[in-house]
Amino acid sequence: MSNDSVAQDARIPAYVIVDSEDPERLTPFWCALLGVEVLENRHEGHYIALEPAASLPGSMMLVFQRVPEPKIGKNRVHIDMFVDDLDAGTARVEELGGRWTERRRGRPRETMMTIVEFGRRLRAREITSEQVTEDCLERIHADNPRLNAFITVMADDARKRARQADQELVSGRDRGPLHGVPISIKDLLDVRGVPTTAASRVRDGHIADRDAPAITHLAQAGAVFLGKTNLHEFAFGTTNEDSAFGPAHNPHDPTRSPGGSSGGSAASVAAGMALATIGTDTGGSIRIPAAACGIVGLKPTLGEISTDGVVPLSQTLDHVGPLAQTVADASLVYHALLGDPTKTVPAPMPVHGLRLAVPRPYFCDVLDDDVRQRFEEALERLRMAGVRIDEIEIRHAADISPVYLHIQLADASAYHAPMLESMPERYTAAVRLRLEMGRYVLAEDYVRALIGREVLKREVDAALAQHDALVMPTLPIPAPPIGANTVRIGSSDVPVRNAMLRLTQPFNVTGHPAISLPAGTTSAGLPCAVQLVGCRGQTDALLRVALACEAQITA
Repeated sequence: MSNDSVAQDARIPAYVIVDSEDPERLTPFWCALLGVEVLENRHEGHYIALEPAASLPGSMMLVFQRVPEPKIGKNRVHIDMFVDDLDAGTARVEELGGRWTERRRGRPRETMMTIVEFGRRLRAREITSEQVTEDCLERIHADNPRLNAFITVMADDARKRARQADQELVSGRDRGPLHGVPISIKDLLDVRGVPTTAASRVRDGHIADRDAPAITHLAQAGAVFLGKTNLHEFAFGTTNEDSAFGPAHNPHDPTRSPGGSSGGSAASVAAGMALATIGTDTGGSIRIPAAACGIVGLKPTLGEISTDGVVPLSQTLDHVGPLAQTVADASLVYHALLGDPTKTVPAPMPVHGLRLAVPRPYFCDVLDDDVRQRFEEALERLRMAGVRIDEIEIRHAADISPVYLHIQLADASAYHAPMLESMPERYTAAVRLRLEMGRYVLAEDYVRALIGREVLKREVDAALAQHDALVMPTLPIPAPPIGANTVRIGSSDVPVRNAMLRLTQPFNVTGHPAISLPAGTTSAGLPCAVQLVGCRGQTDALLRVALACEAQITA
């Protein structure tokens, strides 16, 4: 499938709705009328990717989605289009009997409202929380059937919280930077009165009886909760494919994964459904989807943000953190999660004289060509801005995977043991298999892994002793196609899961804070990303580094 249409920000996203008594014949009918050729047919997700003919009005990328409408006895088809000329496209579609409605998915990134901009305009009385929340809910209603980012939409609660935020501001109560900000929540965190599904049938019927502390802090900061987002079942995967509610899809290309496990969270922000979101990260589950969807994702220092009230994957390695459009936004959400809702964005470190280190062995050994090129270009822009970049080695980096797996598998299997005994059939097959593997981790291997973890901590500490941060790619590959088991990197086929975890899991093992920043796109228009890693216990210092480097990295 060609992604050229998606990659060009100037193109206008829109869609067509057409009803038909015969949905099986509808797609070929429209293909013939519009002059397009079917390149890829994904019946399971009801997606058909199309390449336009040159005769169409401007360049187009179309995605068909079949949605049953039993009440009217018809089937409705949504046709997503990216066009150069909206007027010409509208005329052509209406000529063919379609109904055209402008969409907001795929808007140029710079036109999407940030939390910082929202706060300025809210306090200037240019907008209200209720207006922006309603806008987000409309986008969820329009886009969620295609992206499957949300499991539960909390529309009534969101409207109530937004009205309350507006009323409080009028009466003189300002809770801080997150006051009235509409955000989404990964469906792994407890929100009182709402199901916490963990994207699994194992938890059918579960309703949270209290808020997780992280949610309590966000509520105290005045955040508006739009809903609970899709994820890889029990956060045990990197693609978001294994979910009881079906896979989430990447807004940049719906045939590709949004990353995982916080894939629905990342998609909700990238598609403009939420201004920010909350994810969890055990091996990269904040940073991986942030990278795949072209947004910012922050994994704080281990233990900074409470994981109480969060369904665990590995209680040794789990983190909670924000995904947002910018580093400044991520910083504001991070401080709200800490229970410091009035904290403002810290001052960036001076760029000139900043000291970064690239751990090339292991971390740069296995990279997609486009990812490597975008990374090297980002490094060059940093050098041009006055950043000093050294090359270093983390001696035992190659041992990271076995250390990680022995800890994570054993922790996960221990938590799930009662459910594996009583209801194994309710798990997705792939997640159940991984959990069963954890039963065979020997105690002595678990202890060796914990010892190896301490070695890696010391080595990363030493690498940071003379530097402000480490810098490396976040993902070795762009977002993989949904359903792919392997991905081609150079001359080798690499398992998708191994590739996606490779550069993020080290810092779950060591507990160092890490942040992913978007860093351009591949030749096919898919996001690339750069990861910065800071000293343990110094997440704020890492944020100051990221604020300083953001312009150069994202250019």
